[in-house]
Amino acid sequence: MFPDAQTLLCLYSETIFNGKFVRDRVVLHRVRRREFSAMAAVSLMMTPWTASADANPQRVSIALAAKSSLYHLPLILADQLGFFKNEGLQIDWLECESGLQAVQMAISGQADIVSGAFEHTIDLQARGLSFRAFVLQGRAHQISVGLTTRKAASMKSVADLNALKLGVSSLGSATHWVAQHWIKQAGLQAENIQWVEIGASTGNVLESLKSGNVDALCHTDPILHYLEQKNEVRVMADTRTLSSSLRLFGGPMLSACLFGKTEFLQKQAGTTQKLSTGVVRALKWLKTAGPTDILKTVPSYYWMGDRALYLGALEKVRDSYSLDGLFANNALQTTWRARAARVTTDKANWTILGRTYTNEFALAAKRKVVA
Repeated sequence: MFPDAQTLLCLYSETIFNGKFVRDRVVLHRVRRREFSAMAAVSLMMTPWTASADANPQRVSIALAAKSSLYHLPLILADQLGFFKNEGLQIDWLECESGLQAVQMAISGQADIVSGAFEHTIDLQARGLSFRAFVLQGRAHQISVGLTTRKAASMKSVADLNALKLGVSSLGSATHWVAQHWIKQAGLQAENIQWVEIGASTGNVLESLKSGNVDALCHTDPILHYLEQKNEVRVMADTRTLSSSLRLFGGPMLSACLFGKTEFLQKQAGTTQKLSTGVVRALKWLKTAGPTDILKTVPSYYWMGDRALYLGALEKVRDSYSLDGLFANNALQTTWRARAARVTTDKANWTILGRTYTNEFALAAKRKVVA
């Protein structure tokens, strides 16, 4: 026999208010049928799982550099839109001055996950460290090389750029790798380049340019776009769109992704799946989001004080974001070749590539998001 409305309401009260909410039994007065119907509808939306997730979110730490850059936009959207919260996650952000520093935090156990360039996973596997990428954010590096206007004014040919003071976030980071690739394609002598580590923060980048410490910068947007629009730099190499990345690397690339120790992915498969689902939902949302939607979602201090400039930078990189979080085979091969051309000192081989990524979590997320 089904319980009456009053009994049902008491059972619901015990489920929601017991334990972590209210430990004593809650006795409710008899309510009219219409009132009960309204409250029962609320109970269907607020399931015990949701209440538990809100009360006890699972904390996961993510290390990353240049958090406010467009490079990490899908990750930031997943957080700002509440997709991670809906999965029962709370993100602890560990902001670093370079992608390499973020990787070092994961190696030391200070961070659970890294949001950074896919090529780090190849470097780590080549060193015997088992790290694996599990959801892709970007299909192009979104990194540009900008020559200062004062240097560009005195340049008659590319050969004049030998002994260039080139600013990157750090050696061993994605900005360094893209700059190295451009130097080789431009026919410059790598041994003549003076590398200047300037970090990833906007303040450090702008100060390095203003002080004359660098002749060129290799960095992400919106900073490079801002400097380009202010006529502070002349862009020499560009990977902000799929087409420009294709010209520089000769094929599709893998860029920003989430990765972590293989052991963490195995032991914390549920957390890894929730992160993947949050990012894939953000990628889906980004496909159709309009400028106003994005401005409402992204914190205003990411705009560098100019909303139109921020949207202009976004328009340039928009097609470079992953569509579904998956690691495509042709992009894996291009990324491998680009690294092999840059690194000749380790014994990395094709067998390593299969250990650097998994599509398991992104595929499950894609099925869930589409359903």
